[in-house]
Order: sequence, then structure tokens, then C-alpha cells
Amino acid sequence: MLSLLFIILFFMIFGRMIGFAFKATWGVFKVVTFLIFLPLILVGLVVGGLLSIAFPILLVVGVVNLFMRLT
Repeated sequence: MLSLLFIILFFMIFGRMIGFAFKATWGVFKVVTFLIFLPLILVGLVVGGLLSIAFPILLVVGVVNLFMRLT
């Protein structure tokens, strides 16, 4: 009986840890994407001659960043 209770509680805790790991991984992925890939994409757009697309994206990200720091 105690073995069954132990197994049930073990899987409950292990399941929560798996869920937390997925949430943490998703958060890290979003940060890495924002910090690494966005500047690379903007530089690629400028080098490719698409400054008319890169500049508005840079402005939007800058304004959002400014508002996020103020709140």
C-alpha cells in the first residue's frame, strides 16, 4: 500500500518538475531568440539592402523596450 502511494506521489512530483522544465526552457528560448536572432536578422536585412523593412522593426522594438523599462 505504501509502495503504491509512493509511486503515485513520485509521478505527481516528477510531472510537476517536467512541466517546470518545459516552462523554463521556453523562457530561455524566448530570451535567446530576442537577444541573438533579432539583431542578426536586422543586420542581415540592412546588408541585403532592405533598410526600409529593418528600420521600422528597429523602431518598434526600441519603443516597446522603452515602455517596458518605464513600467
